[in-house]
Amino acid sequence: MDQHRWFPLCLALFIVAVAIWSGIAPHSRAVWYAEVAPIFVVLFALLATYRLFQFSNLAYFLMSLWMILHLVGAHYTFEQVPFDWGSRLLSGWLGEGRNHFDRVAHFIIGFYSFPMAEWLLRRKLCGPILAGFFSLFFIMSIAASYEVIEWQYAVIAGGDDGTAFLGWQGDVWDAQKDILADTLGALTALALFYLVRTDKRAL
Repeated sequence: MDQHRWFPLCLALFIVAVAIWSGIAPHSRAVWYAEVAPIFVVLFALLATYRLFQFSNLAYFLMSLWMILHLVGAHYTFEQVPFDWGSRLLSGWLGEGRNHFDRVAHFIIGFYSFPMAEWLLRRKLCGPILAGFFSLFFIMSIAASYEVIEWQYAVIAGGDDGTAFLGWQGDVWDAQKDILADTLGALTALALFYLVRTDKRAL
């Protein structure tokens, strides 16, 4: 099996292993179900369409980062993830005394702009500039939509589970900052994409 084929397989197996760990005695079973649902949807979609379209290994790696971080957050709830060292480091930059694991996860989900741009260009659906704008706006739309989903889940679930899923940690601007983190992650991934241009490489 060549490198391009075994690498995504290994990533998928690792994600499944993390998912199994994540599901063992999570902090809140209700929150765990809500958090892992989008991960399983994305993973299943990638597996189901693999024979039709294969992304580059770099694209698969970038996509796997969000799944792994989200599974960790689902196990502990994002506010409770043991991330003291990272939070101290990021608090020095962002000036907020909070658990920043969720901010990192939001930044990482922006990395999905990379495979989106790759897909658009390899399918010849548009040019490089339009692919970048579409990929950025795609991430921003997903980010805004997910904040609405979080809000509605928090309202419907209520109590500690609703608060844990929302993960706002007392910050009234949490939703806006999360969307900004998603957007910055998307811009970072697009900068990497234009640097390496995986759409031009033979798979």
